[in-house]
Amino acid sequence: MTPLDPQQQAARDWFESLRDRICAEFEAIEREAGSDASFDYIPWDRTDESGEPGGGGVRGQMTGDVFEKVGVNVSTVGGTFSEEFAKAIPGAEEDPRFFATGISLVAHMRNPHVPAVHMNTRFLTTTKRWFGGGADLNPALPKPQDTEDFHARLRAACAAHDPTYYDRFSKWAEDYFWLPHRNVARGVGGIFYDRLEAEGDKFEPHFAFTRDVGEAFLDIFPQIVRRRMNEEYDEADLGSLLDFRGRYVEFNLLYDRGTLFGLKTGGNIDAILMSLPPLARWT
Repeated sequence: MTPLDPQQQAARDWFESLRDRICAEFEAIEREAGSDASFDYIPWDRTDESGEPGGGGVRGQMTGDVFEKVGVNVSTVGGTFSEEFAKAIPGAEEDPRFFATGISLVAHMRNPHVPAVHMNTRFLTTTKRWFGGGADLNPALPKPQDTEDFHARLRAACAAHDPTYYDRFSKWAEDYFWLPHRNVARGVGGIFYDRLEAEGDKFEPHFAFTRDVGEAFLDIFPQIVRRRMNEEYDEADLGSLLDFRGRYVEFNLLYDRGTLFGLKTGGNIDAILMSLPPLARWT
């Protein structure tokens, strides 16, 4: 993989620093629950389609008393897209060389009253440059207060950059996180954005927005976890959790762009599929 330019290095550094802060906060929650669970960090290397070294990443995973399975992955990869996949990526049809760096997080919780969550932000370059990502809440047992607080925090992050962002990106999440074969949403939404241009003078403001999405997630999700993690639940609640997770699996394997990107670019299989829950059911 070629050396990183200043923008690529800045994005990589940010995603890695955000990973460290999120993992520290999640471990702090485990300590509050009386658990000594901590993250295991597993590095991986990627070989590009050309046969040359193609970067890699670090897969962070923890199993605890609050977090049944949480993965926080960072990756920085580059090389050449396959001819077929290049046709679907902006700028790659002209030149198949690419670079991508990002953070991807999925948390599945033991208590059915604590929502699962997904957060991902990324920076990609071909002959074009752009940011993408977002965050969305996925409760098996939805709580209006949690939904409202999660959306309010993301709305505030969006409003600081562009008054149109929240309406646009929350609608995008509503449309994207949808299972058409079941005619149901994957969760209660959030925001989703992609191909937010990062060329020339657009890099700094859109990088700042991407950072603020990460900050918003780090602020609000731990609050929701602490609010719900000690609530009592029964077998019926656990059944609802397992059924919901089945829908989550269906979306990630059938429709998720990140899963497809990882598989098409030779990513680490365990990191790509870390979004899948440890237990699920189909009835």
